[in-house]
Amino acid sequence: MPVIFWLAPFSSLLALGFAYYFYKNMLKLDEGTDIMKKIAKHVRDGASAYLKQQYKVVFIVFMIITLIFVILAYVLKVQNPWVPFAFLTGGFFSALAGFFGMKTATYASARAANAARHSLDAGLRVAFRSGAVMGLVVVGLGLLDISAWLLVLNYIYPYAAETTNLLVITTTMLTFGMGASTQALFARVGGGIFTKAADVGADLVGKVEAGIPEDDPRNPATIADNVGDNVGDVAGMGADLYESYCGSILATAALGAAAFAVEGTGVALNAVLAPLLIAALGIILSIIGIFLVRTKEGATQKQLLSSLGRGVNVSAFLIVLASLGILYVLEIPNYLGIWGSIVTGLIAGIAIGQSTEYYTSSSFKPTQRIAESTKTGPATVIISGIGTGFVSVTFPMLIVATAITLSYLFAAGFSFDIVHISKGLYGIGIAAVGMLATLGITLATDAYGPIADNAGGNAEMSHLEPEVRKRTDALDSLGNTTAATGKGFAIGSAALTALALLAAYIEEVKMMFVEYLGMPNFILNGVAGNIAAKDATFMDFIYHYEITLMNPRVIVGAFIGVMATFLFSGMTMNAVGRAAQKMVDEVRRQFREIKGIMQGTAEPDYARCVAISTKAAQQEMMIPSFVALFIPVGVGLIFGVSGVVGLLVGTITSGFALAIFMANAGGAWDNAKKYIEEGNFGGKGSENHKAAIIGDTVGDPFKDTSGPSINILIKLMVMASVVTVGIAIKYALL
Repeated sequence: MPVIFWLAPFSSLLALGFAYYFYKNMLKLDEGTDIMKKIAKHVRDGASAYLKQQYKVVFIVFMIITLIFVILAYVLKVQNPWVPFAFLTGGFFSALAGFFGMKTATYASARAANAARHSLDAGLRVAFRSGAVMGLVVVGLGLLDISAWLLVLNYIYPYAAETTNLLVITTTMLTFGMGASTQALFARVGGGIFTKAADVGADLVGKVEAGIPEDDPRNPATIADNVGDNVGDVAGMGADLYESYCGSILATAALGAAAFAVEGTGVALNAVLAPLLIAALGIILSIIGIFLVRTKEGATQKQLLSSLGRGVNVSAFLIVLASLGILYVLEIPNYLGIWGSIVTGLIAGIAIGQSTEYYTSSSFKPTQRIAESTKTGPATVIISGIGTGFVSVTFPMLIVATAITLSYLFAAGFSFDIVHISKGLYGIGIAAVGMLATLGITLATDAYGPIADNAGGNAEMSHLEPEVRKRTDALDSLGNTTAATGKGFAIGSAALTALALLAAYIEEVKMMFVEYLGMPNFILNGVAGNIAAKDATFMDFIYHYEITLMNPRVIVGAFIGVMATFLFSGMTMNAVGRAAQKMVDEVRRQFREIKGIMQGTAEPDYARCVAISTKAAQQEMMIPSFVALFIPVGVGLIFGVSGVVGLLVGTITSGFALAIFMANAGGAWDNAKKYIEEGNFGGKGSENHKAAIIGDTVGDPFKDTSGPSINILIKLMVMASVVTVGIAIKYALL
């Protein structure tokens, strides 16, 4: 490997080093009073117990899937033989990233609340730098895993020995994303069901029926709610963006190996290394941005957002300059055009974040109008929130459509000619890399949210002075907006990543023919006539499999893809509903049977509520997850490659729109409630507040379960299709 390659593993180790530094500094801080420590321990123990149980279930599932992959690879020989090993490493590192993030968050919340006793800036810095541990662990482990695989596979298939080896290496590496996607889906769905079952139970019985404040220690579901913030919004989000980050780099590397193969192995290798090196520089610049985040006492929501934005925007600006330097040094043809694709991805990510902020922050009209609609009761709150969610899809869809067009044209030399399609697709892939390049700090702003939320809960349950609760409420409200922005960013990056993976799927089809099915001389009906598989281009495979909108297999696949996103959303929503019913029944039982709860003379059974959410999450997450895994296999078996391409197009387009709608509607409902709690439209305890709580309760599974799970569904279905492409080629019925 060239010397410049070592920037990638160096940056990954630097990220892990700074993550450890922030973690150890956070542990040195005072956790506060005895009751603050006791509450934090309850949450920490609950989160650890949940993850331990989830990892047991996921381990069994992974062993079963790995056995299936072994049979496909070594018995039926319809799969890359490295898939079983890559699958396990991808899942392991994804789980590890989520675990480290969750562990940090559960230790940080009480410390953030205690820091807020001194100043708003102190609370912000503790929460944000603890969130940065999540961001840096994700990018550090992701880039370390990719670098290790590249070194190992280059040892086995030296890129300099044969021209096709670089494509073999990159398409093999692509498959380890399957493990990351599978783990991410279980983490997101299971964590989302857990947290929303607890949240709905706490809100409906505690705030609406019993009339006690949010995070009141008398509410039995409060600890489970705080545990859920960590297992769903920290561990789940970390695993989610880990696979987006790795998927964008791996897909772009595979597309680069194919697009620049005709220009020589050296140029193709540089195109493969470009996304790794851009990500490596992004890590360094993210660390710089993290140190820029600070604020002043009494800051408004806009000033707090500006504080976080300063770090993110400085990192983004610097990566624009740094990526140009990397492309110039690598001497990639049309490096200015490819740089234009990177800038397009970055701008698209920022624009999606701004759009999400506008539709979900209480500082802007859409959320304020939802708060105003509480004057006429819960029904109009629901209508207003759904309407806002639908409208909010417009700009992200247009932004992504524009980003796809521009990134393709920049890399393809402003030509839609099919001769340049491979380079255009490389442009789309590297746009996704650009969007995710500064994930270290972008994810920090997201992971900050649950830590701030838990800090507020700890302050309330510990009966800290009102000024502290005011500060933690400000940090919590900011966290709601950053979490909503983070979800929009995650979904936007998922759309571009999935599109790059879809293009890489065709390259995987070629590798199946040439390397694994032993059919390099299979005659395809190519664009210019019959051609051997080993000599076929991207468009030859498109032509051979009749991947056009006039092919009914493509159309049927697209319909099934749209169906899959709605089926998955419905199943996860219903799962939250069933789990929440059990939680509501338990909270009512405790209020009824444990004498002295309302008077504060008896302690609720917090552990029982944690156990209910844990059991419900493990039971309910299985079927939706298996639906995502097996639909691509079923479509491939029946409709073949063309049907799978249609399936993925339907899933990506409908899933992106549905995920944005659900995330933004849920975020707007949540912040409308917070806006009223700040003293607007009657304030806490008013009829308007109760109506807003109903809207927030409906929005909870929208924004924290179904919505964010869809972007994993999109990528997992693409990954499952890539991994099982041999089945679609060899055994398709139609």
